[in-house]
Amino acid sequence: MGVLPPPPQVPRPWFRHAIPLIIFALLLLYLCARSLGGWPLPSPALGETQEARPSGPKLSPQALTTPLRFSTGALSGCQYGSQSCTPEGPPPFQVRQQSGPLKAPELEKPQCLGPQGMLGRTMRSFRNSLNPEGDVELSRYLAGWRELVKFLTPFGSIFAFATSEAFTKVTALEARVHGPDAAHYTSLEAMAAWERRAGLLELPGIAPADSARSSGSRTMLLLHRALRWSQLCLHRVATGMLGGPDAGVQCSDAYSTVLAPHHPWLIRQAARLAFLAFPGRGRLLELACPGAREAEARAALARAADTLEDVYNRTQSVLAERGLLQLA
Repeated sequence: MGVLPPPPQVPRPWFRHAIPLIIFALLLLYLCARSLGGWPLPSPALGETQEARPSGPKLSPQALTTPLRFSTGALSGCQYGSQSCTPEGPPPFQVRQQSGPLKAPELEKPQCLGPQGMLGRTMRSFRNSLNPEGDVELSRYLAGWRELVKFLTPFGSIFAFATSEAFTKVTALEARVHGPDAAHYTSLEAMAAWERRAGLLELPGIAPADSARSSGSRTMLLLHRALRWSQLCLHRVATGMLGGPDAGVQCSDAYSTVLAPHHPWLIRQAARLAFLAFPGRGRLLELACPGAREAEARAALARAADTLEDVYNRTQSVLAERGLLQLA
């Protein structure tokens, strides 16, 4: 009798381990090319007195506890000398909820929404930034971003890269809020009016040669876009149905809609690879609301997405009224 050949060996899933290395290599190549004068970084990120150029993930837990928030490169990128990064036609004045109301059922509030829960702290800071006069208070808005950065960072490489940029931009705006012109940076309305009077606003769609010299209004617009992507991603993680697209596909679709049109090719490819290693929905819900049942975690994320959408809509209204949606 003949000897049967050994069964073919199943290839190991090496590509899953290679994805983070490929992403890192692409980003490193991108940053090296920029340092040689090839490209300017996409829109500014969160940084000191003025917007600083993002330089890869520099986020650390210790840094997040210091006075400082999402960004211009990976999150909102417009390039120096480019045409307006906004789509043709007027941008939407406000957004509508994508798949039904985000109101969570009246279940017992999970710990992640409590005073010590990171998700709860994020929601409270953002909610408190909406003042009764229809304006956005900058210090509380930035405090909300600070908490959102800490909340999103453990979600995976795509969030770590995005939040590092957001951190730089939050820092840039906080330097203005606490700087010598602090009286003009109490709210979004006050900042926009002051920077227009002082001639600090950029020409529409043209990024400054030095991103550190970007206006506060432009930095705010870039954070505003990043907030929209975060809101859409959390909403889809919370409301995704069993058997439907997984969380990585849904958040990648949100990225393609909100941020990809403003990013250079290399950043888009790196983001596409990063989404391949995106955690599953169950893992994201566990990270978002530790110790809670799935239904509770979904409800908590739905409430958070609802709050972020309220903040996005308020900010969108002010930026539109002030004619600032074309700044980047």
